[in-house]
Amino acid sequence: MTKIRWANSPPFLLSPASPGVNVRVEDRLGLDRAAAVERLIAPSLAATGYEIVRVLFMGHHRPVLQIMIERTDRSPLSVEECARVSRSVSALLDVEELVAGSYTLEVSSPGIDRPLTRPEHFARFAGFEAKLETRTAVDGRKRFRGRLMGIEGDRVRLATPEGELALALTDLQRAKLVLTDELIAAAAGPAH
Repeated sequence: MTKIRWANSPPFLLSPASPGVNVRVEDRLGLDRAAAVERLIAPSLAATGYEIVRVLFMGHHRPVLQIMIERTDRSPLSVEECARVSRSVSALLDVEELVAGSYTLEVSSPGIDRPLTRPEHFARFAGFEAKLETRTAVDGRKRFRGRLMGIEGDRVRLATPEGELALALTDLQRAKLVLTDELIAAAAGPAH
């Protein structure tokens, strides 16, 4: 039986590494397994009104499969919905045998200071403050904080105190919203 544990805010990856970037074999296998799990469960979740925000494998000694979801209508997600999705996903994974051995399955909402994992997230949350980390240095830096200005082609626009940047989506390692009063107020209002 799969043990369910609710996540607070574990680390995440935006997307598989770009060509030419060194990634440990263990990390690459985790990304490949996460992609396979996402391909398997996405149609079922979409049919029941949910979108996947992120699928991530973490840990080596006690593997954790973390699945972050949100409702397609952007209304709040309940604990009962997460439990229902967890049972459904667990059954799919058991039938398809995509994950060998024991693991912990976590199904959760992305939270207010959510990860930004898809191009549409950068457009949807334009105007809010975010932290972004790139795989390779841009002007000698890998970490950036500023106001999201949306997406233009394959680049995320970010207004920082030093000026506006356009960071390649394929070079992003991590991205998440910063918890601010403005974000909390927006989360309390109509679905975003």
